[in-house]
Amino acid sequence: MSSSSPNYWVSQGEDKQWHLRREGAERASGVFGTQGEAAARGRDLAKQSHGELIIKGRNNRIRSKDSYGNDPLPPRDTEH
Repeated sequence: MSSSSPNYWVSQGEDKQWHLRREGAERASGVFGTQGEAAARGRDLAKQSHGELIIKGRNNRIRSKDSYGNDPLPPRDTEH
């Protein structure tokens, strides 16, 4: 994925809030009370920028990845 298609990450911060951060950014794009709220906003931003949304669980492991770019050979999505 090129740098013109940013990735967005959802992860839980030390404050127990859910942070949405654009890859490479120093500050969060948003802080939310639930993972679902952060993921919904991240999904909107990833779709607008044709990027990818990566969601981490409470254990800090990646639990979901969704690509919204123009992939000529997209993998079969078994998650949705």
